Amino acid sequence: MRLRSEHLAQNILPFKRQPKSVIECKDNLKFMRALENESMHLIITSPPYNLGKEYEKKTPNDVYIEQQAATIAEAVRLLHPKGSICWQVGNYVDGGEVYPLDILLYQKFKDHGLQLRNRIIWTFGHGLHCQKRFSGRYETIMWFTKTEDYTFNLDPVRVPSKYPEKKHFKGPKRGTFSGNPLGKNPSDIWEIPNVKANHVEKTDHPCQFPIGLVERLVLCLTNSGDSVLDPYLGVGSSAIAALKNDRSAYGCDNVSEYVAIAKRRVAEFQSGTLRTRPMNKPIYQPPMKDDE
Repeated sequence: MRLRSEHLAQNILPFKRQPKSVIECKDNLKFMRALENESMHLIITSPPYNLGKEYEKKTPNDVYIEQQAATIAEAVRLLHPKGSICWQVGNYVDGGEVYPLDILLYQKFKDHGLQLRNRIIWTFGHGLHCQKRFSGRYETIMWFTKTEDYTFNLDPVRVPSKYPEKKHFKGPKRGTFSGNPLGKNPSDIWEIPNVKANHVEKTDHPCQFPIGLVERLVLCLTNSGDSVLDPYLGVGSSAIAALKNDRSAYGCDNVSEYVAIAKRRVAEFQSGTLRTRPMNKPIYQPPMKDDE
């Protein structure tokens, strides 16, 4: 009997915790204050830029910065010691003058002792055409950590090497491949299409996160089973990127229509019907004409 019990014990697979999805229509400070200290391994978001979009009320810039500071303070409380905060912002524009929000918000993170690991530039080929300045077709992701001992998994997000067949030409490694067979470390400039009219992920939200952008950060900065929070969830792209990779998703938004879309998209993902753009799909290049 004892041998049978030992045999059964050896063949029982370990219990795998299913990722949670907690999405609410709520003010982000109220939502965040209900969560436990240091419970989030990645806090990734794109807050409003104070431009007077349909989902935000435009305020004086100093008021906007202080509102952001309150959310940042709550995010720091929730951040796991090995976790990361990724704050993706663009520019506030007033009277034709550009105010880069990453520069204006940087000190609010430093006030909590966070350390900037990368300033990732997300660039895309389409956007508004400016009349009196160059068209801004990039945004910035500030990646902060709480400690020196933070999660960083490079292999899942490597990209193809430019010269994968390149070999050492001298020395003890002569004739062997010089690059990592899994690919190279991505640069801190990421070219990923933004979600416009013909994008497969497009919803009614005017400024929507591409799932692939969040997914790269989820894979790199968390482990399976970790928790991901987006305090400005919008239509749920961060939640889907987390759930897609076996992480629990937490998020809120104060616009009920967006929360309804987010919940619908999560349900579609769980049923296998949600269309998404693959994380590392190359940018479309129009075919060259014969005379070019």
